[in-house]
Amino acid sequence: MEALMALVVGLMIAAALYLMLSGVLVRFVFGFTLMGNAINLLIFTAGRLTNSNPALIHPGQTILTSPAANALPQALILTAIVIGFAMTTFFLILLVRTFDQVQTLDADQPPLCCELPDTGLGDRKTNLPGKKG
Repeated sequence: MEALMALVVGLMIAAALYLMLSGVLVRFVFGFTLMGNAINLLIFTAGRLTNSNPALIHPGQTILTSPAANALPQALILTAIVIGFAMTTFFLILLVRTFDQVQTLDADQPPLCCELPDTGLGDRKTNLPGKKG
């Protein structure tokens, strides 16, 4: 079961990296969310997948009577889900504000509002430092 989970985590991380490196900001947000889910699954798998009883002490008892599941990975994942949701919400708000400012979500396309000023030096490709003419 752990081998299958390792394969799933690897595929999720590969897909997330592909989305994050595509250059489109919406895909970056989806890739970030997918990366968070992949890491949560990795933490859950690292905490050992077992069919154990929940860590509950029944009324009238003072200790656990049987081996229980490890609650630490579950607590870490719950915290990571909340933080991931907050970060995704922040990225979506940032995405909307970016689109309002530059009218594009493509990171490779220069925004229309921010054209470079003409410096009077001619073609930028031929007037590079260290080149003659």
